[in-house]
Amino acid sequence: MSAVTAAFDKAAAENRGAVIGYLPAGFPTVDGAIAAAIAMAESGADIIEIGLPYSDPLIDGPVIQEAVHRALVGGTKVTDVLRTVQAVAATGVPVLVMTYWNPIDRHGVDVFARDLAAAGGSGMITPDLTPEEAGPWLGAAAKYNLDPVFLVAPSSSTERIKLITSVCGGFVYAASIMGTTGARDSVGTQAVGLVSRVREHTKLPVAVGLGVRDGRQAAEVAGFADGVAVGSAFVQRLLTAPDPLSGLESVRDLAAELAAGVRSRGKPQRSQPDPDLRVPGT
Repeated sequence: MSAVTAAFDKAAAENRGAVIGYLPAGFPTVDGAIAAAIAMAESGADIIEIGLPYSDPLIDGPVIQEAVHRALVGGTKVTDVLRTVQAVAATGVPVLVMTYWNPIDRHGVDVFARDLAAAGGSGMITPDLTPEEAGPWLGAAAKYNLDPVFLVAPSSSTERIKLITSVCGGFVYAASIMGTTGARDSVGTQAVGLVSRVREHTKLPVAVGLGVRDGRQAAEVAGFADGVAVGSAFVQRLLTAPDPLSGLESVRDLAAELAAGVRSRGKPQRSQPDPDLRVPGT
């Protein structure tokens, strides 16, 4: 069992959802990102996503785009991402890298996977990598015991969901909406149905991301999903903080609020897939 799946199992045993927090490496500085991610872990996040800054963040909204831009202007490199992973993983919380594929392809898939594993990372979330083109990454992930996490969307067909879940490891990332990242007033109405559809094809936990900003919404998501992924709301706290210390405290407060939220509503047990659905890798 991977560390990521173990984190979900621990949350399920406590009758709650898992909290997954995201921050890009290098924002507001490399050391500042490390401190903020550790604060998230210490305040209730079960899993941490560290974003690898990229100049063309296709699915990210203006909040994360601004943070990534500042990280790139500050000179953040792949080595800084790995240093961030190593520091955060030392807390005992599983750490995943969230990244677009081009930087990994240019760096070298096997080399990055090797270095990520050496830093204590648990896997990667790759929003723009399709299963059909993921062969090198899947091979490297298996070689270095890393979880390959892929995304499904409300528009994903049944056949697409079958394929994506068959190559996922750790959990399946369900996008609550068709659109870019960003905190919203409500969770996408299609999220419940998407989670249900995914569970027909895999025993892996399903986490919902895109749009969650507070404990109330986290509680809502925890009522039907195994985890809630929050990114823009954390980044916004750092963007608007008057100083670094205030930013850290604000991140701690949000992580604690989300952790309380996922505990405030009991989750139904995950349904088991039909044994006749012989989907490879599930």
